[in-house]
Amino acid sequence: MMPVILLQTQGCFSAMHHLQCILRAQRSLRWGRSASGSWLLLRTCRARSSLPGTACPSAEGQQEDGVQKHFSSRLATGPTFQHFLRSATVPQEELASPDVEDPPPYLTVDELLGRQRKVYLETYGCQMNVNDTEIAWSILQKSGYLRTSNLQEADVILLVTCSIREKAEQTIWNRLHQLKVLKTKRPHSRVPLKIGILGCMAERLKEEILSREKMVDILAGPDAYRDLPRLLAVADSGQQACNVLLSLDETYADVMPVQTSPSATSAFVSIMRGCDNMCSYCIVPFTRGRERSRPVATILEEVRKLSGQGLKEVTLLGQNVNSFRDISEVQFNNAVSTNLSRGFSTNYKTKQGGLRFAHLLDQVSRIDPEMRIRFTSPHPKDFPDEVLQLIRERDNICKQIHLPAQSGSSRVLEAMRRGYSREAYVELIHHIREFIPGVSLSSDFIAGFCGETEEDHLQTVSLLQEVQYNMGFLFSYSMRQKTRAYHRLKDDVPEEVKLRRLEELITVFREEATKANKNSVGRTQLVLVEGLSKRSATDLCGRNDGNLKVIFPDVEMEDGTNSELRVRAQPGDYVLVKITSASSQTLKGHVLCRTTLKDASAYC
Repeated sequence: MMPVILLQTQGCFSAMHHLQCILRAQRSLRWGRSASGSWLLLRTCRARSSLPGTACPSAEGQQEDGVQKHFSSRLATGPTFQHFLRSATVPQEELASPDVEDPPPYLTVDELLGRQRKVYLETYGCQMNVNDTEIAWSILQKSGYLRTSNLQEADVILLVTCSIREKAEQTIWNRLHQLKVLKTKRPHSRVPLKIGILGCMAERLKEEILSREKMVDILAGPDAYRDLPRLLAVADSGQQACNVLLSLDETYADVMPVQTSPSATSAFVSIMRGCDNMCSYCIVPFTRGRERSRPVATILEEVRKLSGQGLKEVTLLGQNVNSFRDISEVQFNNAVSTNLSRGFSTNYKTKQGGLRFAHLLDQVSRIDPEMRIRFTSPHPKDFPDEVLQLIRERDNICKQIHLPAQSGSSRVLEAMRRGYSREAYVELIHHIREFIPGVSLSSDFIAGFCGETEEDHLQTVSLLQEVQYNMGFLFSYSMRQKTRAYHRLKDDVPEEVKLRRLEELITVFREEATKANKNSVGRTQLVLVEGLSKRSATDLCGRNDGNLKVIFPDVEMEDGTNSELRVRAQPGDYVLVKITSASSQTLKGHVLCRTTLKDASAYC
C-alpha cells in the first residue's frame, strides 16, 4: 500500500506554502515503495504552519514570483495520482529488481548509483547484525558501490548497531566521536565522507541521533536496508536522510547476502525476523518489529548456493528461530496449533497453521550431508519432540542447543514474562538430555533484574550448578526505554550489587562448564577447521559439534579417504581430534586424520 500524505490547510495560499516547504525538502522524501523517515521534516513543517502568518523558509534572495514559478514547474513534473496507482500494482518481486524499479520522481537513476564509491562496514552485536551487514552490502554492491576494509579510504562509513544494552549503545556514541575527527579532516579534494547508523540503535534513538550528532548523514532501521541507495543519494545533497519504518512482512527473502569473509567456512542464514514474545526486559520487539518468517523455498535456495560455494556450516538465524512459521503457502495454512514444550506458555494468542521449524530443519539438513546445520537463538517454549528427534537422527544437525534461561528464580521469570517456571525449564533440560545423549547446552542469564533478591540470585546460582552448561552468556540488567519493565517495574537493584552478582554467576558458570567440558577428555571429536589459532602460529583452531573451540597442532596427518596420503588441515576440512585437556571455553587435543562428516560418525 503506497503512503499518501494529506495536508489539511485553510485556503489555497496556506496550502501552497505547505507544499513549497515539502518540495524544498523533497530530496528527503520518497514517493515510491520504501517510504522515507522524513517525519522529521514534515513535523517541522506542521509546527511552522501552526503559527499565524508563518510560512516555511525560502532560499535567500529568491523573489516570491520565482518561488511560485519554480513550484509550479516542479509540481507539473512531480508524481501524479496515476504514479501512485502504477506503483501500487507492481508485483513485489518486480520491484525488487534494480532493472525495473523506477527511481523516485525527485532522483535520477544516476543519482541512485554508487559510482564506485567505497563503503566501510562495521558490525556490532549479535549474529543477526552480522547477517544484516551482508544484506546491506549485497544491496549496495548491486547499486555500484565498492567494499573496503581500509577506514581511511572509505567514502561511506556504515555502523550496524545493537541496542540490547546501554553499554552497546555507548560503544557506538564513542565510535561516532572518533569518526567525527576523520570527517572533519577529510580533504576537500575528495568526495564528502558520509556516515550512517544502521540497525537497532537507529530504530530506537532516531531523533536523538539526528539532533545530537549532526555529522550522521543517514539512519536506516533493520527493515530499511533496501532504501540505502536512496538515503545515500539524499545525503549527497547535504541533508540528513532517515528511514526507520518497521515492516510486517520484510524478510529480505530475495536478497542473497554477500559473504564478508572470502575464506569463511560457515555462514549465517536469516530465516525469520522480529519477536512477539514481549519479555518485559527486552527491546527487540520495538527495534525489530513483529515476527515474520521467510518462505521455506527461499531459505533452501540460499543454503544450496552456500553449499555450492563450498561452505561447510550454516547457522539458521532468528530472534526466535524455532518459532519459525512460513504462511506463504496457502495449502499449509491449516488449523494445526503451535506445539509448545510441556509447562510453557506464550504472551500471545496461540498461532495456527503454516510450515513449522521441524519441516524447515528437515529440508535444510537434506541439502548437503557434509554441511553442518546449527540454529540460534531459540526460545525454550518451542521444542516439540519432532525437532528433538531430527537433531538426534541427522548426523549433520549439530547436537548443541541454546536454551536461554535468564534466571533460576520462578518469581523473577514471572516478572520477566518468560512463560515458564524454573521447574518447567529443568524438566525440559532433562527431557532433552534423555532424547539426545551427549547434547551440548548453552544459555543466557541476566543478573540484577528488577526486584531480584539475594534468594532469587542464589536460585540462579543453583541452576547453573544443576545444569552444568557447556557455554554461557551472562550480563547485568540494563533498563531499556519502551519495554514493559521500563513502564511497570522499578530498576531497584544497585549497580554495584548487579556487578557483584554477575561476577558470582560468571565464576560458578566457569567452574561448572569446566567440569562439563572435561567429560570430553580422552574422547575423539569431529572438528571443522576454521584457521590458525589466534594465540599460536603453530596451532590450528576449529569447532566441535557442540560449538566449543578446539585447538590442535598444525601437523601432517593421514587422509581418512586415502591412508597413503599425508596432508595438512585446511580451513573447511573436517578432522578427528583426540581431546587431551579442557577449560570452561576451550578444548585441546592432537589431530588424528582428515575425514568427512559421514565417515566420522563411526569414531565419534
